[in-house]
Amino acid sequence: MTPTNSAEQALDEALALVSRAPEGGVTDSSGGAGGGAGGDAGAHRAAGWQRARDTAARAGSGVRPRTRRVPLAAALGEVLASPLDALTDLPSFDTSAMDGWAVAGPGPWSVRAGAGVLAGSERPEPLTDGEAVRIATGARIPADATAVIRSEHCREAGTQLFADRPVLTGQDIRPRGQECRSGDLLLPAGSLVTPAVLGLAAAAGYDEVTTRPRPRVEILVLGDELLTEGLPHEGLVRDALSPMLGPWIDRLGAEVIGTRRLGDDPAGVEALLEAVTTSTADVVVTTGGTAAGPVDHVRPVLHKAGAELLVDGVAVRPGHPMLLARIGSGAPDENAVRHVVGLPGNPLAAVSGLLTLADPLLRALAGRRRRPRYTAPVQSDVPGHPYDTRLVPVLLSDEHAVPLRYHGPAMLRGVAAADALAVVPPGGARSGQELEILDLPWASGGCFT
Repeated sequence: MTPTNSAEQALDEALALVSRAPEGGVTDSSGGAGGGAGGDAGAHRAAGWQRARDTAARAGSGVRPRTRRVPLAAALGEVLASPLDALTDLPSFDTSAMDGWAVAGPGPWSVRAGAGVLAGSERPEPLTDGEAVRIATGARIPADATAVIRSEHCREAGTQLFADRPVLTGQDIRPRGQECRSGDLLLPAGSLVTPAVLGLAAAAGYDEVTTRPRPRVEILVLGDELLTEGLPHEGLVRDALSPMLGPWIDRLGAEVIGTRRLGDDPAGVEALLEAVTTSTADVVVTTGGTAAGPVDHVRPVLHKAGAELLVDGVAVRPGHPMLLARIGSGAPDENAVRHVVGLPGNPLAAVSGLLTLADPLLRALAGRRRRPRYTAPVQSDVPGHPYDTRLVPVLLSDEHAVPLRYHGPAMLRGVAAADALAVVPPGGARSGQELEILDLPWASGGCFT
């Protein structure tokens, strides 16, 4: 690994010492969350990284789920809202597991004249003892057949069939109900509908399934300094978040219903307030405006909207000003619950917010299980923040997580080449130390959408 840029690390440590005083108690690295939406961003208690993730998952799990009945073709990437029970035996009749010959009794056998038994054909005539008939894979087994002999394991001589090896009763016959019986539980509620699940449901006789639809997300990119095309110039920078966030959130299993850019002027602030209070999305994701600068309007807007801050800053670098808020209680006489995920404006800091808050929230809203946690040994020493968790882009080899360069808050070069982010504890990690790994959605397969 190439060591962290020394100037960047020194700046991080200086900011930590100025804005966080462990003996003064303004940082709660164990996970305390609090503070009002309109409070001073430098005075709230930052949530510990793992507790912030747990809070996001609980927030999503606490929302009453929507369900819908959809054709199989529309269910891909959604989650089963009810168990998938077998509607019939599988297979629903005795079938041939191989191309070959269905035989009755001991051989040699007399070959029945004709084309044989094909898959999808009508019920074949029963076999008599000592008789054989050609059969295709998946075809219905004739009554009184005792075995199927593979084509490569037998030979014809005139009207007689001879086996080249011993024939066992029931060989290469898939009996009715071998995979399941009618009424058996095939998959529980909460299972992700993958292509294999679609195939199983179709085989079991389903035309439609009941699912929890993907949560709807609206993305609001804030800032006056963003260009939508061309080269950066005169203090303006390209908008790297709009092209990235939609596809990323889609891979998390959500449905992005729109992406808008809002300015930092009064009109933009008014549009932000309208969006967080009236959006039809389940989750509004904002970028920028979560710190304490002169144009950082997200917290004041949430305060005006009556939002409850569930996470008000996280003890993680990059991305510590991120937040999670809830609007509405979900009571029957109120509007539906809407969550707001406030991501920092720096690109890698926004990625950190996606993995910390958006991912567990959206998975829970969709009814999906949390990702299994796993670790990998880091290949070399990784410098840490004095008090906060760090998320560092890594490549995964057969044996190690290899840290990558270019992991400053405004940089995407490292994460663009990465398979995952490693969770580095306060103080850093030594070479060979096991670190928790957060797979990036495209490296781990993501969602089938």
